[in-house]
Amino acid sequence: MITIVKSTALHGLDGQIVEVEVDVSRGLPSFDLVGLPDTSVREAKDRVRAAIKNSGLEFPVKRITVNLAPADLKKEGPVYDLPIAVGILAATGQLDPARCGGYVYLGELSLNGSLRGVSGVLPNVLAAREARLSEVIVPVENAGEAALVDGMDVYPANSLAELAGFLRGENDIVPFKQDAEGLVDSFCDDELDFADVRGQHAARRALEVAAAGGHNVIMIGSPGSGKTMLARRVPGILPDLTFPEAIEATKIHSLAGLLPQGQPLVARRPFRCPHHTASAASIIGGGRVPKPGEVSLAHHGVLFLDEMPEFHKDALEALRQPLEDGIVTISRINASITYPAGLMLVAACNPCPCGYHGDPARECKCTPYQVERYISRLSGPLLDRVDIHIEVPRLPYEEIAAGEKPEGSAAIKKRVEAARARQRARFATEERGHVRRAAPACNARMGPKEAQRYCRMTKAARDLLQEAFMRLSLSARSYDRILKVSRTVADLEGCELIEEIHVAEAVQYRSLDRRQLF
Repeated sequence: MITIVKSTALHGLDGQIVEVEVDVSRGLPSFDLVGLPDTSVREAKDRVRAAIKNSGLEFPVKRITVNLAPADLKKEGPVYDLPIAVGILAATGQLDPARCGGYVYLGELSLNGSLRGVSGVLPNVLAAREARLSEVIVPVENAGEAALVDGMDVYPANSLAELAGFLRGENDIVPFKQDAEGLVDSFCDDELDFADVRGQHAARRALEVAAAGGHNVIMIGSPGSGKTMLARRVPGILPDLTFPEAIEATKIHSLAGLLPQGQPLVARRPFRCPHHTASAASIIGGGRVPKPGEVSLAHHGVLFLDEMPEFHKDALEALRQPLEDGIVTISRINASITYPAGLMLVAACNPCPCGYHGDPARECKCTPYQVERYISRLSGPLLDRVDIHIEVPRLPYEEIAAGEKPEGSAAIKKRVEAARARQRARFATEERGHVRRAAPACNARMGPKEAQRYCRMTKAARDLLQEAFMRLSLSARSYDRILKVSRTVADLEGCELIEEIHVAEAVQYRSLDRRQLF
């Protein structure tokens, strides 16, 4: 007898329905699994056999053939344990095939028949909804994550025996419900506060500008000047995640298996801080079957690279595409997958190998050649993609011991949100013929046409930018970055036209273009 039940498969973040076809016929006892399964899927045969027997159900001593269709799509992970088991039970008459065929099944079976959680549930359930299916059965552990998808009835099951009773009509499983959008506001606001940072007024201002426009930023300063402390407080001044943004971030963390227990939704902007020994594959993504890396895990959040020149050169150069396009494409011999990478890069570095070049209190031991070689680890094309370069000097005692309380993150965040609101109003999606074009998320994401349309300057501002371009020998990309940062500074001031003072501030944020500093 042949039975068909439904599951899903992922290709990157995109999913599609997989039909699990089970045929149980007479013949020598065997269990064949076909349909391009990987090792973890092939091992499902032993898990399913033990789970069915230990759940008080009958495992057929017959010829069993399971096909995962479409056969040309790679199947991976233990997510197919549950649909295979249900298909065998339906094919042997222990369950009603008609009722079993109405659900999508996701879950790993333990040998005693209990259900374990699996990764990637959210994108899998979204794929089921896109296929116009509305009922899904998942492990209890994944119920909260699956219920984030509007329009789906999510049935959480503890074990195969409980699920078999439900499909027979012997017991009931109540669909799991939760206020998905309310989860964004349900977590306490526990971000680090800028009120803890003494002094560094120029760096604080630069980070406010960066947050207001979504600009990438690099901080240069001696050890102990506060670069890491400043960087870790950037998420606290960024606007709160919208629900669609939270869903996008959650999909990536779910696929990577990084959702914390009891937290089905990524409700705060991600902050990723890989160590400088991380490989290019771990930062960009990769593996035999490409998985998301740090740049994708930082989507809609912050990627902090501390001691940036110490990272492997291939890892740094691979950042070019995500910084420019907001996506990363990973190509392998058997797959090419694109992941979102709409991140804000915050990087920190010392001015030289010993860290004290230009420090007023400690003498630098490096030669000019060593200083130049150290900074040159950051290539020109990479630095061109970083909008803001700022210096973070050593703090004098007077500023450290000052009794006045610095401005907190809440006040800075209000100004950032006001600037972002102006940008959203400016970039509102326009109807252009029969094509509807999505608006940029922030100033840093403006394309050439948007920059030309919205970065209108006064004559004095234009003259100053021309002079800076000539004196600093800026590239076309650097010119574009200065223009966008100027637009953000003007937004913070509430000005529609970019004025000379706005361009002047944006130009001073290109310190690495002025090589004489080093």
